[in-house]
Amino acid sequence: MTIVVSIPGVDKTRWWIEQLQKLLPNWTIRPIDDPGDADAVTYAVVWKPATGAFLPFPHLKAIVSLGAGIDHVLADVELPRQVPIIRTVGTDLTQRMREYVALHVLRHHRDMPTITANQRERRWKQRVVPPATGRTVGVMGLGNLGGAAARTLAALGFETLGWARTKREIEGVITYTGEAEFDTFVHRCEILVCLLPLTDATTGILDGALFARLPRGASLINAGRGQHLVEADLIAALDEGQLSHATLDVFQVEPLPSEHPFWSHPRITVTPHIASLIDAPTGSRIVAANIERFEQIGHVDDLADAERGY
Repeated sequence: MTIVVSIPGVDKTRWWIEQLQKLLPNWTIRPIDDPGDADAVTYAVVWKPATGAFLPFPHLKAIVSLGAGIDHVLADVELPRQVPIIRTVGTDLTQRMREYVALHVLRHHRDMPTITANQRERRWKQRVVPPATGRTVGVMGLGNLGGAAARTLAALGFETLGWARTKREIEGVITYTGEAEFDTFVHRCEILVCLLPLTDATTGILDGALFARLPRGASLINAGRGQHLVEADLIAALDEGQLSHATLDVFQVEPLPSEHPFWSHPRITVTPHIASLIDAPTGSRIVAANIERFEQIGHVDDLADAERGY
């Protein structure tokens, strides 16, 4: 029985193999490009696999995505569609996203970008902002990560709204569902947080039309996927004053090219895809447990729906 691992970077792949081997000593764990006997491979643990990466393995039981999203797996046009995909989610990953969202919502709420700019200019200018109870924050996407982030913001006192494709009930959060309620949701969001899965329906959802529907001076936090954002529309909305600031953790091209205008834009904060970064010691425990459970009963709670895209 063999598990193959595919992660960008030789050192990262080796790190994951070492961690998984400790937890699954009865398995052979190898890099995907050096699998040994391809017929023995039954699981593939991957992040952004190459096109056709799974074709050599006829007995693959499941593909494990090293993250909550599966869009990077579905991007493979030669993906064997009959093979189940297991997402990797857990309390550590959820906690990291809660921290990231809370940090940057509070930064926007307390107008820290302006205060930081004033410090550089040696300007003493006190900023008066409402308490959190006077600020409305919206979270797009209410899955494991989005739901936890919304609950955290509500606990901080923000008027918290949530929007998802299907109906969700979250204590302390006003929820909206589907296209019919999307405009009502967007019109109220002074700070908008995107934690949507990437699907055909959500690609490009953060565009000029959406920005125009936000209250003037609203701010944006995108920790979903870079493909959610129409980059030129964001820059235009910031330059026109429709948006006051944006914090971006994900990008259409990663790493973000050094010449990209986001790096130097005065109203954009760039973070290098770290909101809920998975590490081998933490993630390998989740992956190992999911593989063992799938071996035993053929199912795990975090089984993705490839048709829906998440």
